[in-house]
Amino acid sequence: LALQVLRHEEFEEGCKATCNGPYDGKWSKTMVGYGPEDNHFVMELTYNYGVGEYRLGNDFLGITLVSSQAVSNAKRMGWPLKEVTSGVFETEAPGGYKFYLEDKEQLKQDPVWKVTLGVSDLQKSVSYWSGLLGMKIYEKDEKQRALLGYADNQCKLELRAVGGAVDHGTAFGRVAFSCAKDELPSIEALMKKENQKILTPLVSLDTPGKATVQVVILADPDGHEVCFVGDEAFRELSQVDPNGDKLLDD
Repeated sequence: LALQVLRHEEFEEGCKATCNGPYDGKWSKTMVGYGPEDNHFVMELTYNYGVGEYRLGNDFLGITLVSSQAVSNAKRMGWPLKEVTSGVFETEAPGGYKFYLEDKEQLKQDPVWKVTLGVSDLQKSVSYWSGLLGMKIYEKDEKQRALLGYADNQCKLELRAVGGAVDHGTAFGRVAFSCAKDELPSIEALMKKENQKILTPLVSLDTPGKATVQVVILADPDGHEVCFVGDEAFRELSQVDPNGDKLLDD
């Protein structure tokens, strides 16, 4: 996929905001993306030492990239590709995570086009993400899917009906957004007022030798985790580390 390792961090015990799922042992996280976290969508790959596999559910339906390079790389390496619609290929990362590769010239701002989550009730989910969390609706059909986002030049969130209950399996993940630190208390207050689930009330998280960030973590109607992180400290924490690849190798 031609993503770069942006930073890599090791932790001796579980995160108090369950960043690595409900595990309390040693773990690591590796941030990968097409550019700095300030202006690119970035994937956080969490690895729990001693956990050999996860059971996938129907909650995370994949990430779509616009990149002719990724398609040609896959063909050259013999990585399995399945054309699902004209010019769009489905492929699987190790562990079964789905990626959809649009065989077009790579987008200049960010090749990551959208993240797709499964939902049980599209109307209810759109009300949550748009009505409460303030996302703009870019596309919507009545029963199957909706495309939302905070800005035209950012990665979009696609909600897709799964025709039943959402199963989260045992592979834990979340979607995260940065916002002004001053907004975090009001996000938390709004969720309390609307009787919505708050998984982690406003808390400070330490990263050894780096900035301490504040986060609020919510759950949408289907239990998808949504993290809002204070932007000011996060910009300091999320600087690209030129030693990221070496730290991962070590």
